[in-house]
Amino acid sequence: MPRKRSPVFYPAMLVIDMQNGFCAPGGSYEDYGSSIGANLKAYRKIIPNVARMIATCREVQIPIFYTEQVREASGIDLYTRLHRIIPSRRAEFLKIPSCVRGTWDAEIINELQPAEGDHIVVKRRDSSFQDTELDLWLRSAYVDTLIITGVDTGICVDNTLMDGFNLGYDIILVEDATASSWKGIAKATIMKARGSYGWVLTTDKLVEMIHTFKHGPGAFKFPV
Repeated sequence: MPRKRSPVFYPAMLVIDMQNGFCAPGGSYEDYGSSIGANLKAYRKIIPNVARMIATCREVQIPIFYTEQVREASGIDLYTRLHRIIPSRRAEFLKIPSCVRGTWDAEIINELQPAEGDHIVVKRRDSSFQDTELDLWLRSAYVDTLIITGVDTGICVDNTLMDGFNLGYDIILVEDATASSWKGIAKATIMKARGSYGWVLTTDKLVEMIHTFKHGPGAFKFPV
């Protein structure tokens, strides 16, 4: 007989790429983002909601995993090393590396600083799972559900939620705690997530559910 899955959820929160280079005044995107349509205001607008989700998760002992997308100053890991066909919107890493490892640009923004006990996953590509420790760390923490926030909705968030689903995690995308420079792509991700991968909830709704269905430290009996 197939094993019956436990009704208890053990989530972790992902804070994807909320870095100075993407989200802070003076970062790489502010320097030349307008040439590719990057929208710093859209990214910064979600900071209060991401901060609220972080505070809620810490309160109920949901583990928090931050990702930092980095590049080497040498440019060895730029897309142009492998690709000949690259959309112009991916120009943030074409000529001038953004978020170079070890620089201020690559660090998490001041408003969302990791605390003791949080985890930082360094990644080189869009998905938070590709060539990183994330899956191992999540499974080692007995996590089975991902609360996904961050940027960009249509790129790194999109790739992460799809990979997470296909690795067996339940997915909760926090709609107003993710942002994109490209509304059409972001809308497509929201629709795809809701229709094919999991729940799409607002910050208000998810915070309410977390407090209502708390089962123990970091554990919840969400209605399904």
